[in-house]
Amino acid sequence: MVSLQALAWVGFAVFVVTALVLDLGVFHRKAHVVTLREALYWSAVWIAAAVLFNLGIFWWKGPQDALEFLTGYLIELSLSVDNLFVFLLVFTYFRVPPAYQHKVLFWGIVGALIMRGVFIASGIALIRSIEWVVYVFGAFLIFTGLKMAFQKEKDLHPEKNPVLRLFRLLVPVSERYENDKFFIRRGARFVATPLFVVVLFLETADLMFAVDSVPAILAITTKPFIVYTSNVFAIMGLRTFFFALARLIGLFRFLHYGLAAILVFVGLKMLLQDVYRLPVVFALGVVVCILTLSILVSVIWPAKKETASPEEER
Repeated sequence: MVSLQALAWVGFAVFVVTALVLDLGVFHRKAHVVTLREALYWSAVWIAAAVLFNLGIFWWKGPQDALEFLTGYLIELSLSVDNLFVFLLVFTYFRVPPAYQHKVLFWGIVGALIMRGVFIASGIALIRSIEWVVYVFGAFLIFTGLKMAFQKEKDLHPEKNPVLRLFRLLVPVSERYENDKFFIRRGARFVATPLFVVVLFLETADLMFAVDSVPAILAITTKPFIVYTSNVFAIMGLRTFFFALARLIGLFRFLHYGLAAILVFVGLKMLLQDVYRLPVVFALGVVVCILTLSILVSVIWPAKKETASPEEER
């Protein structure tokens, strides 16, 4: 008899595939500029879907697993917000037309779902087979958090990306965008467009995102279903959050300090787990408090608007 756990995995996979097909094949079949109203609507839909899924976990597995899912979801979602800065830099650097940005994020997230699954499975296997690797993950999260706190701005150097350099050597790339196509045919061969190069760059960037985010949620739980589903809901929601928050991201000037504090906190939780196992409900409270505080401070002390000098005004 098929186990309930296996049915849950199959059901979740069907849900994700159906959502992706409906998204690209129905709701966004034609390339268009995503409005703020549309982005806020779909953001609310994905948040509601995550809440309903969490209620299902509560009914099926109980409050402990539901708390772990909620904590993991909030951690992954908050860390993903930092990725919005990278998305903005990528779209600006490659001058991606706004009408094509949704399609780029769609296929970027499809690749991210696959890579996160590989990272999560590998991370859980390492922790269960080599116990001391937990301390490595914990120390790495603390280092990453401190680095994020003192990093003034993100640098983007696509020309130095080894994957893109190898791809350009093996596959010819057209000079301009060809509507929303990834490949076009020129004579007897196919040529990649800059739009596909952007997707490939986002996929390589997600590898770096996963290195930070996967150990962070493994500090909360190592249950594969909880870890992966919370990751998926955060990633799927990130695409719609981008269009909603892209216009507002400059308002949250202290948010990256909050994200850095969360990484340091979960890293310490990993390092001290043999001394004291912090209850998940307490970890959830700390994450919520850090995020709330960083947002409030950003609102109370907004960035000063740059004023033009008299010479520039003339």
